[in-house]
Amino acid sequence: MVTSQRIQQLKEKVALLPDSPGVYQFLGDDGKVIYVGKAKNLKRRVSSYFLARADHSPKVRVMVGKIADLRHTVVATESEALLLENNMIKSIQPRYNILLKDDKTYPWIVIRNEPFPRVLSTRRFLRDGSQYFGPYASVYIQKEILEILRGIYQLRTCSLNLSPEAIAKGRYSVCLEYHIGNCKGPCVGRQSEEEYRESIGMVASLLKGDTRATRDYLQRLMNEAAAEMRFEDAGRYKKRLDLLAGYQSKSVVVSNTLGSMDVFSLIIDDGVAFCNFMRIVQGAVVNSFTVELKPGLEDEPRDVLSYAVGSIRDRLQGHLQREVLVPFLPAEELFEGTAFSVPQRGDKLRLLELSERNCRLYRLEKLKQIEIKDPARHVTRVMAALQKELHLNEPPHHIECFDNSNLQGTNPVASCVVFRDGKPSRKEYRHFNIKTVVGANDFASMEEVVTRRYSRLLEEGAELPQLIVVDGGKGQLRFAYETLKRLGLEQKIAIVGLAKRIEEVYFPHDPMPYYIDRNSEALKVLMHIRDEAHRFGITFHRQKRSLAFIKSELEQIPTLGARSVEKLLQKFRTISRIRKASADELAEVIGARRAAEVIRYFAAIDQVQDRALSSRQELPAVRPERKNE
Repeated sequence: MVTSQRIQQLKEKVALLPDSPGVYQFLGDDGKVIYVGKAKNLKRRVSSYFLARADHSPKVRVMVGKIADLRHTVVATESEALLLENNMIKSIQPRYNILLKDDKTYPWIVIRNEPFPRVLSTRRFLRDGSQYFGPYASVYIQKEILEILRGIYQLRTCSLNLSPEAIAKGRYSVCLEYHIGNCKGPCVGRQSEEEYRESIGMVASLLKGDTRATRDYLQRLMNEAAAEMRFEDAGRYKKRLDLLAGYQSKSVVVSNTLGSMDVFSLIIDDGVAFCNFMRIVQGAVVNSFTVELKPGLEDEPRDVLSYAVGSIRDRLQGHLQREVLVPFLPAEELFEGTAFSVPQRGDKLRLLELSERNCRLYRLEKLKQIEIKDPARHVTRVMAALQKELHLNEPPHHIECFDNSNLQGTNPVASCVVFRDGKPSRKEYRHFNIKTVVGANDFASMEEVVTRRYSRLLEEGAELPQLIVVDGGKGQLRFAYETLKRLGLEQKIAIVGLAKRIEEVYFPHDPMPYYIDRNSEALKVLMHIRDEAHRFGITFHRQKRSLAFIKSELEQIPTLGARSVEKLLQKFRTISRIRKASADELAEVIGARRAAEVIRYFAAIDQVQDRALSSRQELPAVRPERKNE
């Protein structure tokens, strides 16, 4: 940790720094570089770390506490500082800078740098002169592509050293692959290296997304075979053309008017960044994958995107397409010969949106994995997101939500659902029959149920929630908040309203709504709570309405009193079950005499319905007379 003496020594060093552009390095106790940064003015930038300012993030304060020494490098311009910083981060990999977290074990397709090159799958990227294509996010897709390539081209799969000397000496003999037609036998000189290299060239073009050369080649061979009456050969070439069409279907065609370009998108969420890369060749997506990065302490999105583009470029053997689409411009000085653009409309904008959608899906997959593998971490993150979005003093581990339900003021009810750590706690759900409100008055109903709920919790000394969500806008929120004030709970419990129209969030003293990002986990949790309260309330309302209808129907039966009606409802629940019940079943509940009255009542109703139906069937069909023309 940094002592007061060490801090003084660091401040003395900072005072001697020049006012020039450059790169600075912070070193830890072990002498290793823990952070690399660039600055337009070295003295002003580095001194800002040692000021007692309140706007330092917790991560920055932790890093500053571990600084043991610093050093710097002066350069001529800010652009040179940017280039130098990027190179240093890549070579040193400091702890508190941007770090690429995954995508290091994705498979590649490699064309080996050897006589009669093999086309293989590998997870090791070596600077050995071989051609690498990928990486492929899906091993399944990669295997399918290899099978298609070997079906189109007769490529060797053996690991023999096919040097000209070895072939000339006749060291090898043909294997099963030759006999079944998957290889032309270069090991015994039955295929020349020139012919094999021509096939490899077309394989490389195919893996880059250009299918025209291969298609034209196979089409020419098929036509020649057909013209010469070699129909079996023509059939084999036709089969390979079909395989080529299958390969093309692996690429999502975006537009016939677009050329070749690369697309990058970036999402930064809760200290983690996700960057999606898509390669477009002739209007088709031929490669796409997403990498996860850990941004540095004070890295701007522009810096993170620059690092991600540079890292992916290196994985692609230092090659980017001439045109690159991005959501915002990175540090273009790092990428000479590349034209970056931010699309505003048309096919290019749709391409960028496609990349962003893939980025969001990858992020969701990662979050789901965390939820399954580390539920505690998932809960902590969700609660932290809610706390941040709603400006709460503490994470809302205990949330309650209220909703009213009625039909034109009839059978008014309310519901209260309870969520703990973002999950429903159904045993704590509560129904409320509205007792003091007449008619459709949601505001007064909300006031009644909030009063009843928290008056009881206070009397029982039960746990209070950290957050209350009201299903509704400003009106419902105002009445609920005034109730909390009357109970003396406005400082103990946070309360918000969530309107259904466009998911606006309302706060008690703010007339303007607050909008949370639609993709935010915080909003999704709030919507889940609100929808659950609505479902629970409307289900109770429908049950109550149905029971009221049944009760009113049974009260029409002579000699059947309120007590008998209640017994029938408790036993049978519905009118249809009472209709189907036998005299003995009814007699067990309400006695034989009343049971006979119930059966007689429903029999009379059935007779009336039967007569009405038969009278309709006996009516003659009346057809309009045609007028003679």
